[in-house]
Amino acid sequence: MPKMKGGELIAEYLVQEEVPYVFGICGHGNVGILDALHGVRDKVKLISPRHEQCAGHMADAYYRVKHRPVATLTSTGPGSANMVMSLATALADSSTFMAITANVPTSQHNRAPFQELYAHNQADFAAVMRPVVKRSFQPTRVDMLPLALRQAMDTMVTGRPGPVNIDIPYNVFQEEADVELPAASRLNNAPRPGASTQDITAVLDLLASAHRPVLFIGHGATLAEAGPELTEFSQRLGIPVITSPNGMGCIPMDDPLALGFIGRNGAYPANQAGRYSDLVITIGTRFDDRSSSTWHPGYSWNFPKTKLVHVDIDPTELGRNYPPTLGIIADAKVFMRQLLTGVADRQDIESSKFGEWRDEINGWHNEWNSFVRPHFEDSTSPLRPEFVVGSLQKMLPDDVILSLDSGVHHNWFMQFWKARRPQSMLNSWGYSSMGFGVCGILGAQLAAPDRPCVAVVGDGGFTMTPYVLCTAVEYNLPVVWIVWNNFAWGAIRDLQYGLFDGREIGTAFYHGQTGEKYNPDFAAWARACGADGMTVTHPQQLQGAIEAALKNRRPCVIDVHVDAEVRPPSTGTWQLPPLGRPEPMFGKPYIA
Repeated sequence: MPKMKGGELIAEYLVQEEVPYVFGICGHGNVGILDALHGVRDKVKLISPRHEQCAGHMADAYYRVKHRPVATLTSTGPGSANMVMSLATALADSSTFMAITANVPTSQHNRAPFQELYAHNQADFAAVMRPVVKRSFQPTRVDMLPLALRQAMDTMVTGRPGPVNIDIPYNVFQEEADVELPAASRLNNAPRPGASTQDITAVLDLLASAHRPVLFIGHGATLAEAGPELTEFSQRLGIPVITSPNGMGCIPMDDPLALGFIGRNGAYPANQAGRYSDLVITIGTRFDDRSSSTWHPGYSWNFPKTKLVHVDIDPTELGRNYPPTLGIIADAKVFMRQLLTGVADRQDIESSKFGEWRDEINGWHNEWNSFVRPHFEDSTSPLRPEFVVGSLQKMLPDDVILSLDSGVHHNWFMQFWKARRPQSMLNSWGYSSMGFGVCGILGAQLAAPDRPCVAVVGDGGFTMTPYVLCTAVEYNLPVVWIVWNNFAWGAIRDLQYGLFDGREIGTAFYHGQTGEKYNPDFAAWARACGADGMTVTHPQQLQGAIEAALKNRRPCVIDVHVDAEVRPPSTGTWQLPPLGRPEPMFGKPYIA
């Protein structure tokens, strides 16, 4: 076996696994691997953003677009601690990347050297990572690296995806051992389990007896790339589809059978279909509080009166919030292929069977459109939120990748955006971290260099992570950031208004001396970094700004002033116990 340094082994393993990028920031703790990465720079490119959290969000978004994992590299102590947010975000949304963190040399373990965590165990950084990764590995010798690397890669991509951490003492990067590269991982042939014949028959029997079925699909369907099978199944039988934000685009969202998101800020037809359905087949979803109206019967769902088939590759999700009539552990794509094959032989399951149900849903579509569509053409200054969403829907091309940050703007896009392709609407949903949308769009652009990549982000979230402009300019990434500028932590301010009799504190952006609304000049900020910057305060300016940004193919910030007093119309509910649950603004709950 050849003698190899630990850093060389890691670099060569990344080459073997065809990992194209490492997103990371240098530090004294990882300088020992940088020379090895220099040696493979023609095959693995090191991209260095200005903050470690950004590196993690970039890697997360890269996987969501490409479904191929990349790696991050951070130094000992604070640099790696900055990764906690992005790892938690990826874990919550079943995304993945390999977080390589550095630690103190093994000879200094438990001696309190620079940046060691040692209060409970020597070199205890893995304890920090444990809650936010699928698995943490800590090889302390070079000959431990091959097994750790292979297991880490397999763990990332097998079953429900999730990020992993490899925490490596500094000396392991530079020490040598007689080692060989580990065998290839499961990256290209991860197991994809299917349902049993009996379970498929049971699902078809439930469909045969149903009159008002719906599909509810989430990120599990997106990750399995089950969109073609879901679309074929939905259209063959005329069954409507409700989507979580990370499931959007699996079926064409302009299809009349696509009902959109469900819950407090869901679309009215989706909540109505959930309330009145008699069978829900859910694929790759979790029934979290926001997609279930905090589990209150009649607001979004009516379990157990409504029968539930719950399909997920992760057995721990089956029955977590609603006991299923039938729980199935299966890959979404494999399951849908099985269902398509099975339904072809069933004469008692045909599209005509659900015609009345589709007519009822069309009526709800018409009610909803009559209520919301007039505002999509409103010409006001500042701009109406509906106008911004509707204009972007018309102006952005079909192949756009949209990255959304946490904030009130996300509620508007969940409710009204129609994603046209899978893996094209990126959301921090489970952990809802601010900064994901701002930073992740850089990783999306690297994953899809020929596609337009646009991030719609709040003024608060952008102010947290403005360093992204430096990275975009340095690496010539033609990303467009649209800053939803409402001079507030708008989503939380709206909660204060709704739950505390209109009292507000700590959520508006004001100048302390003048009392005037305050934000930086985001367009000037962009220009100072070497990017393009534009400000939009009137509706007539928006189209020209978008067209110029897409045409120029340069990093660009468009500062859009949006009316903060217009709030998304709630069609479900969302409770923050012990506070009471607000009633829907449009529509009424129905308890079966």
